[in-house]
Amino acid sequence: MSEAAKRPRRRPVLVMLPVVLFAGLAGVFLYQLLSGHDPQVLPSALIGKPAPETRLPPLAGLTTASGAPVPGLDLVPGDGRVRLVNVFASWCVPCRQEHPALMALSQDPRFEVVAINYKDKPENALAFLRDLGNPFDALGTDEAGRSTIDWGVYGVPETFLVGPDGTILWKQTGPLTPQSVEGGLLPALAKIAPAKG
Repeated sequence: MSEAAKRPRRRPVLVMLPVVLFAGLAGVFLYQLLSGHDPQVLPSALIGKPAPETRLPPLAGLTTASGAPVPGLDLVPGDGRVRLVNVFASWCVPCRQEHPALMALSQDPRFEVVAINYKDKPENALAFLRDLGNPFDALGTDEAGRSTIDWGVYGVPETFLVGPDGTILWKQTGPLTPQSVEGGLLPALAKIAPAKG
C-alpha cells in the first residue's frame, strides 16, 4: 500500500467555507428579524450634540394664514427656543404621508416647527404646501442639499428635536407616524417642556 493511500483523506476547508459563511449570514438575519429592532431607528452621532448653525433663504411666495411671508431658516443653537426641524421635499412620497402629523404638531405651543426643503424646485415645494397646508413657522430652501450634510441626513424625511440650549435631543429617520410621535418625540419633549393641562 502506498504512503498516500494510508493517509486519511481530508475534506478541503475551502469546500466548507461557503456553507459556514451562509450559516453566519443567516444567523445575523434571523437575529435582526427576531430582535424587534426597528430599521427606521438609525443611530445618530448628533444626538446629545449641538445642532448645526443653519441659515437658509425663505421659499419665495410661501405665506402664513394671515398673509405674512414665512421667514427662511435662521437656526442659531442655544437661543432658548425649542424647535422641531423637519427635512422634506415635494418629490418625497413619505413626506406627503407624514404631513398630517406635522400639521397636528404645529399646534403644540411648546416648540416651533421649522423645515429644510431639500433638493427641491421652489415651485414644487410651494404647490406641495399649498395643497397640504403649511405647518412651518420658518422654512429654508436648500436646493443643492449642502446644509443637510452637517445634519447627517440620510434621506428625506428626517426630523430632529432641538432643545433650548441647541442640543439635538431626538431624531426620526423616515416619516413621522403616530407611534414615533407618541413613543419617541413626545417623551423626549416632556423632559424639557412638560405638557400643560
